Amino acid sequence: MFAPHTPDTAPPAARPAMEAVTRAFGRLPDAVAKLAASPELLTGFLELSEAFERSTLAPLARETVVMTVAVRNDCHVCVTLHTGKLRKLGAGTDLIRALREERPLPAGHEDLEAVRRFALRVLATAGGVDDEEVQEFLDHGYTERNALEVVLGIGTYTMSTLANRLTRAA
Repeated sequence: MFAPHTPDTAPPAARPAMEAVTRAFGRLPDAVAKLAASPELLTGFLELSEAFERSTLAPLARETVVMTVAVRNDCHVCVTLHTGKLRKLGAGTDLIRALREERPLPAGHEDLEAVRRFALRVLATAGGVDDEEVQEFLDHGYTERNALEVVLGIGTYTMSTLANRLTRAA
């Protein structure tokens, strides 16, 4: 089930995305090869991921959202990939370990802990976060725009994590 595609076996609409990812990574990741069975899902994820990367959230805040979703949804390939991304961004072992273990983040990372908690509340309440919890997020220097960008990240990476688990991407 969900055999990985090559540019030769993939639906034609998926091929440009596969080629772009191969150029960017120097190889075709298994997840992309499997998601190529649905050009709509593959290109949709890549476009949303690019939009999330352009958001006003700082890179470590974005990765906090991604890891929160990836760990919650038990997507091992995502956790591995985004652990590497966190390391490239200079995140320390203590921060990465806490995110991977779904624990509160260590002292000195209160702003990222606010992102993590807010993302978890958005997920737990299907967006019905109460005003006090939204204000708590805002009190850490975030904006209403940032709150909506957290939702963008959750949506983007929920799609990715579910698809990766369904296809057994490695």
